[in-house]
Amino acid sequence: MTNRVVVTGIGALTPLGNNVKDFWSGVKSGKSGAAPITRFDASLFRTKFACELKNFDPTLFLDRAEVKRMDPFTQYAIVASDEAIADSGFNVNEMDPFDVGVIWGSGQGGMQTFEEQVAEYALGNGQPRFSPFFVPKLIANMASGMISIRNGYMGINYTTVSACATSNSAIMDAFNYIRTGQAKIIVTGGSEAPITPASIGGFCAMKAMSVRNDDAAVASRPFDVARDGFVMGEGAGALVLEDYDHAKSRGAHIYAEITGAAMTADAYHMTATHPEGLGAKRAMEIALKTSGMNFQDLDYLNAHATSTPVGDLSEIKAIISLTKNEKNKVQVSATKSMTGHLMGAAGGIEALICILAIRDKVIPPTINTTEVDPDIPQSVNLVLKEAIDFPVKAAMSNTFGFGGHNSIVVFRELA
Repeated sequence: MTNRVVVTGIGALTPLGNNVKDFWSGVKSGKSGAAPITRFDASLFRTKFACELKNFDPTLFLDRAEVKRMDPFTQYAIVASDEAIADSGFNVNEMDPFDVGVIWGSGQGGMQTFEEQVAEYALGNGQPRFSPFFVPKLIANMASGMISIRNGYMGINYTTVSACATSNSAIMDAFNYIRTGQAKIIVTGGSEAPITPASIGGFCAMKAMSVRNDDAAVASRPFDVARDGFVMGEGAGALVLEDYDHAKSRGAHIYAEITGAAMTADAYHMTATHPEGLGAKRAMEIALKTSGMNFQDLDYLNAHATSTPVGDLSEIKAIISLTKNEKNKVQVSATKSMTGHLMGAAGGIEALICILAIRDKVIPPTINTTEVDPDIPQSVNLVLKEAIDFPVKAAMSNTFGFGGHNSIVVFRELA
């Protein structure tokens, strides 16, 4: 006997908006978050633009001492999780605090802190003038730790790291802990602050990012024949997952149910996805089997599609292998065309998109795709240019990460 797991709270901090309402409005309207980088001078970099947060001031959410003690990725985690926790409306003081946990993801952790501290040492006179906050701000598990410290949650607490599959890995683990009765509530999701010189520079060196510096807003174009790489994003997406019976007993608002989740490995390449999408296909199959569903039972698939020549096609091949290239109702869109790629936080905000698509019966678009790659068959129902009204009852979120990590989560309207 397993427990049902539902979503009772959501929170967002993204390039399209600093809360769920503004984020969802931007996604539905097909807004691009891409613009020239302002965080540092990127004039000599191969890629000079990204999807940065807009008008974000951490002191509106945290006191100055807290800001000083936290790397931006932890600040983002706190802001998004605060919104999700408030939205959920549960009170830990009315529960056993050991029944409430945090499983949070970050692919890079405190990259900004690392760069600043190492640069200060390397460019100095050799004196080891490191901040006592260097290590605590740097380590990737500090976001989950700070969420629990801030709120008094004493249950399961750790951090997942699986590159761009990180958030879905965290959501999957949270789902499984609640499903097996090891927690009543878990705050989960992911955050990333990767718009730094070293992070941007490293991906530039790999030639993984778009170089459409003359028109950043149209650079991310998943499935397009002229796609040339991803656009970096930053932010956080948070969910409060809860045991269904517990949520029902306290009269909580329920957004959706998580019915399945799965992970596989490609065992193929450090950075490239399997060309036939074998790992992705199997992960989707397992997640659907756990849900008691077939692929055709889905209404919406939020594709990982990052606008890279290899990655987009391998995901399409995985999808085709499940549909057998036959006509189906599953609508597919790639919202990184708007948000950019939030790396370890991507699954967090894309989970919210799936949940809100179910709530509002709206499927957001893939923007900027003007000519679909001829290798993508017409049996794949791509939602392009504008959002569409659609009776979404079940949605799948796909995420894939460097190292060959594939992580899938299935959401369903509460029956």
